[in-house]
Amino acid sequence: MSKPNPSERKFTIRTWRSRKKRGEPITMMTAYDYTSARLVDRAGINVILVGDSLNMVMLGREGTASLTMDEAIHHCKAVARGAKRPFLIGDMPFMSYEVNQSEAIRNAGRFIKEGGMDAIKLEGGAARAETVRAIVNAGIPVMGHIGLTPQSISMLGGFRVQGRTARTAYRILQDAKALQEAGCFAIILESVPTQVAQLISEELTIPAIGIGAGAGCDGQVLVFHDMLGMFDEIQPKFVKEYAPIGRLIVDALQAYQSEVKERAFPTAEHATDMSEKAWGELQAMLSQNRKEQV
Repeated sequence: MSKPNPSERKFTIRTWRSRKKRGEPITMMTAYDYTSARLVDRAGINVILVGDSLNMVMLGREGTASLTMDEAIHHCKAVARGAKRPFLIGDMPFMSYEVNQSEAIRNAGRFIKEGGMDAIKLEGGAARAETVRAIVNAGIPVMGHIGLTPQSISMLGGFRVQGRTARTAYRILQDAKALQEAGCFAIILESVPTQVAQLISEELTIPAIGIGAGAGCDGQVLVFHDMLGMFDEIQPKFVKEYAPIGRLIVDALQAYQSEVKERAFPTAEHATDMSEKAWGELQAMLSQNRKEQV
């Protein structure tokens, strides 16, 4: 496994802007714990999102809406301990920013102060612009998220591509511009047609990161467990499995179980023996003890 290059600098807000200006794609991946964060860091990925998808892939719940602030912060802390170079973004849970601006700022601040994140992400377009503006004015960088917004899945009628018609595509474009004007440093475009995503990326001065939005965006993001074949309960069309890690893990566990049952594991190389002298002394002690008990 390759080790991180210490000469590579921390990815920052400034790096986001320079990558957009140079047309250099930004790589982004989710991570939810110390171990996965270390692996993503070692791979040289630019950005880690501690996504609310952890509610499904880590906590085994249906959907993302029931994730709590304390649970999100818990996972952010673990990721922050494992990743040093990537830019770290905490995903604000459902109803942690919708009630009022004061609560939104307070919860966003927890991701920075307690979670060790560099920024937060929240869902919604123009309707969230004033909330974004308030959080940014408090000194907290904000990433927007439009198109398919999983926290509002019941309102959208399920996991469906957004922006298929001219009218809905235009609304997503206006949402993107509203978020940019409100101060977002970047946005995620999820499950929108390729042409729409490329148009939005070209219209904005901030980076647009795609997931299920084609190759015309300024970067891409995937869920760690999806691209490694470790979560198959939901399999979106846009996911590419880069390695069958899930199947390899099951194979390894089954091999372990078989070897234990057959007493083929552990072998001598996996165990430690006492010295003959120490073993002899123990046997003598046991023998003397038996004699005294008779």
